[in-house]
Amino acid sequence: MLLRHRTSLRGLFVSNSPCPIMTSKHFLNFKPTTSSFNYPDNKTNLYPAHKFISSTFPSKSSPKLVPLSLKPSNLSFSSHASIPRPVSEAYLEKADDEIIIDTPQLKALEVKLKEIGIVSESFSPGQKNGLICPMCKGGDSGEKKLSLFISDDGNSAVWTCFRAKCGWKGSTRAFADVKSSYKRMNALPKVKKIKELSEHELNLEPLCKDLVEYFSERMISEETLRRNHVMQRRYEKQIVIAFTYRRKKELVSCKYRDISKKFWQESDTEKILYGLDDIEGASDIIIVEGEMDKLAMEEAGFRNCVSVPDGAPPKASSKDLPSQEQDVKYQYLWNCKEYLEKATRIILATDADQPGQALAEELARRLGRERCWRVTWPSKNEKEQFKDANEVLMFMGPAVLRGVIENAELYPIKALDDLYNVVPGELTLVTGVPNSGKSEWIDALLCNLNENVGWKFALCSMENKVREHARKLLEKHVKKPFFDVRYGKSVERMSLEDLELGKKWLSDTFHLIRCENDCLPSIEWVLRLAKAAVLRHGVNGLVIDPYNELDHQRPPNQTETEYVSQMLTSIKRFAQHHSCHVWFVAHPRQLQQWNGKPPNLYDISGSAHFINKCDTGIVIHRNRDPEAGPMDRVQICVRKVRNKVSGTIGDAYLKYNRVTGEYLDIKETMNRN
Repeated sequence: MLLRHRTSLRGLFVSNSPCPIMTSKHFLNFKPTTSSFNYPDNKTNLYPAHKFISSTFPSKSSPKLVPLSLKPSNLSFSSHASIPRPVSEAYLEKADDEIIIDTPQLKALEVKLKEIGIVSESFSPGQKNGLICPMCKGGDSGEKKLSLFISDDGNSAVWTCFRAKCGWKGSTRAFADVKSSYKRMNALPKVKKIKELSEHELNLEPLCKDLVEYFSERMISEETLRRNHVMQRRYEKQIVIAFTYRRKKELVSCKYRDISKKFWQESDTEKILYGLDDIEGASDIIIVEGEMDKLAMEEAGFRNCVSVPDGAPPKASSKDLPSQEQDVKYQYLWNCKEYLEKATRIILATDADQPGQALAEELARRLGRERCWRVTWPSKNEKEQFKDANEVLMFMGPAVLRGVIENAELYPIKALDDLYNVVPGELTLVTGVPNSGKSEWIDALLCNLNENVGWKFALCSMENKVREHARKLLEKHVKKPFFDVRYGKSVERMSLEDLELGKKWLSDTFHLIRCENDCLPSIEWVLRLAKAAVLRHGVNGLVIDPYNELDHQRPPNQTETEYVSQMLTSIKRFAQHHSCHVWFVAHPRQLQQWNGKPPNLYDISGSAHFINKCDTGIVIHRNRDPEAGPMDRVQICVRKVRNKVSGTIGDAYLKYNRVTGEYLDIKETMNRN
């Protein structure tokens, strides 16, 4: 079933509850000379982003910075504006008094800068230029954050990109090698000249009867072949199939396939997705691994489908995502970005083998797991399953292939190896004895999800003070302590720059739901504000922590068991309808003669419906016995998994870093040491 497309909200949601409404997009308020926290007026729960946490940084260590403004043009600004320089004989005056330079070393320097992607309308000695960085492309907004300075003699240049996510810097001389902060800078290929193609130049022909019959055996009709411009070409005494890659109906590239299933492509052409025009403006798209699968999808009624131009990798990479320039293997995704970024639902229907699953993982990493879905191909027999879309079409028919796509599952977001994956639209119940680190673990999970897939969250965390909660989240994100006393020990404290960047991150990532007066929030009130956060801010996850801080008034004729069942049903409906994952923290009842072992889900105070209705149940348990192991060891017990995509039942052990609040894998900790 397709999820309804989210629409933006124009009006503000206003609560009819006696509790005032609070949504917070903005977090932090810094008072440079005080270390005490002052809390907002209890009568309001509207928290702007700049009012969250007080800073204890001394004012003496906070130099005043004068912001530098660059105009959005390629005009240069002089670093010696008040000191006129003598004009040498190499400087010639134009009629409009514009100074131009014509020296051999400057010409050589200009060529070298253009080779590495630094382009400007003019390269003037002694000038600083604000340009678009060739490494990060200025981000999504195309900011001109690259500062280029050319020496007075025109013989050398230095540059720095001031985008926080880039930071590329380097230098070069007119007749020397480039020195760069990017290790692979010298290995970057020069920009190839993309050649233009035409059917006439490639000697492409309509398909002959033999090839039409070949496709017919694979259940691909002649009409589908004609609509997708599948052609043929005579190549080395044989006729090969030609899959034409087009954009806006113009021929961009061509891929060939012979009878022995050998593939090759035209060289020096732009890499794009096959069938690109079919997904223009589409909100739902399907990505397959081969051109034949794209044609098979059309036979099943899905034209909103594209195929990758290259094959699948042997396995998914464990490294960080490369920059756009270094992402050569998947350059076709960047070239088709304007088509893909409009999609809200991307179904990955890659092959069932290991390379196909690795391709799905690589695509999900780049496109965003939160909007990806994946298919499960039907079984051939007890031991095998069908490999791809064309096989299913040939042996099972178009109706079965259609059912495979319609029953696609949300792509899992890995959170704890293979034990626990975060699936949008599900409810995770978290419990544990007091002081086990339930809230800390959830906060660390949220920070990881934001870092890996860019999720945003609504937080209804009644036990956390606002500024204390902000400090803990900042420490997990920056990976440095906020204070330099007690728990901070001798570890480097976060800098003022870290703090300022962290304030913006908090404002962009978290939206608070709090009620600061005496009345307790009801679950209806929380879900109403969470709905507003989803529709207005694109929130992907909701945390309700804990259950016992909510208002649990119920009719006299309703039992607690009935109330809990009704409440959990409301939460699950909210999660499913808005494709928003919900983490719900509930404390266990008071345990008599507790032996120090993790409690189970049936120990939760209130009702057995907590375990019956949740999709995933997790117990967080901290070791309290020095003889049983390290005191910083935390046991994550996955005790219920309804959906196999969400993980499996089992235990994992993590090391808690008290200084930064991070949870580290035991193996990772050993490797660091």
